Amino acid sequence: MSPSTPRPGSHGTLITVAPTGAEHAKADVPNLPVSLDELVSTAKDCERVGASMIHVHIRGADTRPTLDLGLLKETVAALRAETDLVVQLSSGGAVTDPEEHRLRVLEAGPDSASCTMGTVNFGDDVFMNRWEFIVELHKRMQDRGIVPEYEIFDLGQLTSLQRLLDQHGLPAGGHVHVDLVMGVPGGMPGDTETLAAALRAIPDGATFSATGIGRSSIPVMFAALSAGGHLRVGMEDTISYARGERVRDNAQLVARASGLARIAQRPPLPADEVRKLLGVQRSG
Repeated sequence: MSPSTPRPGSHGTLITVAPTGAEHAKADVPNLPVSLDELVSTAKDCERVGASMIHVHIRGADTRPTLDLGLLKETVAALRAETDLVVQLSSGGAVTDPEEHRLRVLEAGPDSASCTMGTVNFGDDVFMNRWEFIVELHKRMQDRGIVPEYEIFDLGQLTSLQRLLDQHGLPAGGHVHVDLVMGVPGGMPGDTETLAAALRAIPDGATFSATGIGRSSIPVMFAALSAGGHLRVGMEDTISYARGERVRDNAQLVARASGLARIAQRPPLPADEVRKLLGVQRSG
């Protein structure tokens, strides 16, 4: 594809919903979707208002985060049966999950999976991502045809991404897509200046989404849209809709992102265009 040829989907906005995460407790956030039925219902509602990809963390019967492979497979199958969303599993899990369990996530056969490009302080915790682990995750996704989304929590991780690509080749699907996770305590701030700095370091030809954590969610959405980027929203990233107002559900956040994308004249992309954009092969 020549530099003058627009990439498929460049006229619109990929909206990813991250509905659950591994941080919030169900007891503290009663409307957080944690069961499979809740997750599928949320996915359908979010697809209806503009989401085309879902970033999935799962919970066990005790509502606590888990990487149980059987439940992961059941979740992928259910989401594929009930929606047309691109199914992306988190390989991060919770900060306490061991590397072997995080690698095993790929055995559930998602369309996509996250690949965090370095270790970061995560509030009071440490989200550990050793170089050897990153390389192994990248290679296993290449072997399985699973498209990675490279999660970037700080600017130096973009240098690590370039090193990964130089040493180990392009990802499955042949296209590099990154998600700038902004506003995590311990990571890069969620502001326009930092996003602009990140864009100077993104690999040539890559696309990007941006995620604003907590109160940075709105500034990051505006900045990403103005720079031609895509959006990730959801209750994993914020449980506040406005000052003093809790999020009603994930669809409320997706609907707001969809509205802003339309105002920017880059309306939400349907899932089939997102697959072309990212190089995802439709699974049966």
